[in-house]
Amino acid sequence: MAQQLALSVDFGSGFTDAWSKIAKFIPQFIAFLAILVIGWIVAKAIAKVLDRVLRRVGSEKVAERAGMARHLSGSKYDMTGIICKIVYYAVLLMVLQLAFGVFGPNPISVMIHSIVAWLPKGIVAVVIVVVAMAIANGVRDIVRNALSGASYGRTVSTLAWAFIVALGVIAALGQAGIATAITGPVLIAGLATITGVLVVGVGGGLITPMRQRWERWLNSAEQETAKLRGSAYQAGRADALANQPVRPTTQAAPGTPPPPGIDPGRPGDQPR
Repeated sequence: MAQQLALSVDFGSGFTDAWSKIAKFIPQFIAFLAILVIGWIVAKAIAKVLDRVLRRVGSEKVAERAGMARHLSGSKYDMTGIICKIVYYAVLLMVLQLAFGVFGPNPISVMIHSIVAWLPKGIVAVVIVVVAMAIANGVRDIVRNALSGASYGRTVSTLAWAFIVALGVIAALGQAGIATAITGPVLIAGLATITGVLVVGVGGGLITPMRQRWERWLNSAEQETAKLRGSAYQAGRADALANQPVRPTTQAAPGTPPPPGIDPGRPGDQPR
């Protein structure tokens, strides 16, 4: 009899604990849903405002200079739209972090917290790449136009573009904290390889061949530079001669009326 009474008491306490947990969970779940709805509305509003601000300050012009607009021509979004989507989902992740925090410490909140903590670094890395691409394209156009008459102009402009883009990518990876244990040694190994090739090849057994090549390259560069200067001088001289006023070279016969615009009382006067 006592055993049956103990079982009945334990069964009732189980129901009581279950109802207490449900009563505690329902307010938490309602708060979770309220945070999600309010956060979703705020995220959409922030994305719309950011889209207008970025387009007004000329974000698409930067995208065109960086070459991103050409690559995204067949996409549904342009660069401004992609940035706004990234910010939208970043705000949603923050909202999820706050919403799951209602239930106390849990693995999902920890995972979302690590992602949210990395997002600013990722956004800054993307901005660094876009700015580096814009600067690289501008430098390439300037160098290519300045050396358009030289055979090595395209090569020099491409090398300058690649160098600036490589620096931007390395800086972006370092900012985002991606593969820092790989990019650093790879960069050091590349620089060490180039230095070793220059020291051993140029300063060692390849002195004579490299000297001949350097002399040929420098002579070709000097000839083309002189040719560019000569063509610029000839063009400027032709423009100066074309704009120079024409003076009469022969004296008119006595009794001949002067041409229109010439004052007969002022010899050598020019047309007005």
